[in-house]
Amino acid sequence: MARKKQYNEDEVIEKAMYLFWRNGYENTSVRMLEKEMGINQFSIYASFGNKHGVFVESLKEYKRRNAAIFNKLKASKNGLADIKQFFYDSIQKTNKLDYKGCLVTNTYNEFVESEDEEIKNQMIDFMNRLKQIFIEKLKMDPTKNEETILKQANYLLLAKHGLAAAARVNNEQEIKDYIEMTFKNL
Repeated sequence: MARKKQYNEDEVIEKAMYLFWRNGYENTSVRMLEKEMGINQFSIYASFGNKHGVFVESLKEYKRRNAAIFNKLKASKNGLADIKQFFYDSIQKTNKLDYKGCLVTNTYNEFVESEDEEIKNQMIDFMNRLKQIFIEKLKMDPTKNEETILKQANYLLLAKHGLAAAARVNNEQEIKDYIEMTFKNL
C-alpha cells in the first residue's frame, strides 16, 4: 500500500522555485533542495524524479505565477503603451519578492550552452509566447508594416532580457531610465 505524502507538492515546488531563482540550477544541490523544501531526498526522487524534474516543475510554477501579468498584457487594448506597462509590472513584481531578475532569463542565460532540450524548449516556448503578444500589440498601430512590427517585437524581446538582467544590479532610477529610453526609440 502506498504511503500518503506528508507534504503539498505545490508548496514544496514554490520553495524550490525560489531556491533556483536565487542560486541558479548548477549552484543548487539536492541537499539544498532537501533543506529548502523540507522533504528528504527519497521524497524528491519519488515525486519529481530528480533535481532536473524539480527544476522543470519550478519553471512551470514560475510561468503560472506570471500568467496574470501576461494575461493583463494580452487583454489590454493600448498597443505599445501596454507593452511599456508590462515592463514596469514585471519589475515591480520582482522588487516586491526581493528576488533579482527573471527566473526565465536567468535560466536562459545559464542554459545557453546546454544540450538540455527540455529546458531549452521551455525557454523557447516562453519567449515565443511573449513575442507573439508583442506582435499583437504592435499591430494595433495601423502605421506599422509587418517588417517593422517583427523588428520591433524582436527588439522588445531583447530589451526585456536586458531589463531582467539589469534588475539584478541596477537601482530603481536606472531601471526606469532603461524602460523610458527603450520605448523612446520605438
